[in-house]
Amino acid sequence: MTQVRSSSLHLIGIGATALALVAACGAPPAKEGGATNSSAASAKSAAELGGMDKLVEAAKAEGRLNVIALPPDWANYGEIIEAFEAKYGIEVDSAQPDASSQDEINAAKQLKGGDRAPDVFDLGLNVALANKDLFAPYQVETWGDIPAELKEPSGLYYGDYGGFMSIGYDAGKVPAPNAVKDLLKPEYQGKVALNGDPTQAGAAFSGVVMASLGNGGSADDIAPGVEFFKQLKAAGNFLPVDPSPATIESGQTPVVIDWDYTNAAQTAKLAGKADWKVVVPAGAQVGAYYNQAVNKDAPHPAAARLWQEFLYSDEGQNLYLKGLSRPVRLDALTKSGKVDSGAAAKLPKTDGKQVFLTQEQSDKAKKALTDTWAQAVG
Repeated sequence: MTQVRSSSLHLIGIGATALALVAACGAPPAKEGGATNSSAASAKSAAELGGMDKLVEAAKAEGRLNVIALPPDWANYGEIIEAFEAKYGIEVDSAQPDASSQDEINAAKQLKGGDRAPDVFDLGLNVALANKDLFAPYQVETWGDIPAELKEPSGLYYGDYGGFMSIGYDAGKVPAPNAVKDLLKPEYQGKVALNGDPTQAGAAFSGVVMASLGNGGSADDIAPGVEFFKQLKAAGNFLPVDPSPATIESGQTPVVIDWDYTNAAQTAKLAGKADWKVVVPAGAQVGAYYNQAVNKDAPHPAAARLWQEFLYSDEGQNLYLKGLSRPVRLDALTKSGKVDSGAAAKLPKTDGKQVFLTQEQSDKAKKALTDTWAQAVG
């Protein structure tokens, strides 16, 4: 399971898959009679439907929720989906868990008008900004806890969980890397994997930014990051394999550059099989948030909105935290005493300066990667 989530970043604190999906499902079927609740489809809050009880009632009547690009091991989405199903008795159809954010958008366009179209999205900021016309504004009941800089004012999209770029490694196979530059050492030959193509996947994109910061670059200049991976390949240390839980468990990818919550999730899973550790390198701390949005053409509009309410509830936010990602309401949960303190204590440590790209910096970095990555590393 390759976890290639989408392009790009948000301030923390921020077509092939779709076509294959259509081919597998056939032409989009007509919507089931009565499946769409017109009131829910236009509701901008639970209050507009008469409150949470009415929203739950409407969602249960629909009986289904379509999600896409949510790997079970990513931010604890496996447990989150199971908890939602158990709480409301609504079946969750999780399609294409290995897809990117752009694949989510492609699927929504290809499957528009059918009952299999995605009801909700989980997106990198660049993709969210480029596709606002596909979203329905909706503000969850805990809207006030979401920092203003992490949400579109009307509710078209809003940050859900985030983390920091990290280096995961099997301490039984390689020495502990204290800095990004350490990965150029002979001890890491043929062992360093990057999660995805940085011109397409958010984790890989941020991995290059991390490498830039660790090699004299900045959020405004990622060229040193591209040069680092060029050197990593020349040294024979870069492993051209998309890492996954399976490749980590098998020992095929003993060093993985990925989000800290994805890497950290492997620690407990590999207990007794590998001594998996995670480090957020000092001097190269890059943070980002993913974003939620409701499909304006959601075949199950009430379930889509109830899903958002669940994700931003204390229960949903603590489930993100249990997955070692940093939920957007973490500060509010901590202040209210409702945070899962045991889960919070397990978050990978960060210390020192933290960098969060602005949209302008992200756009500049994306263009630089498009222009230089393939020639340097491809």
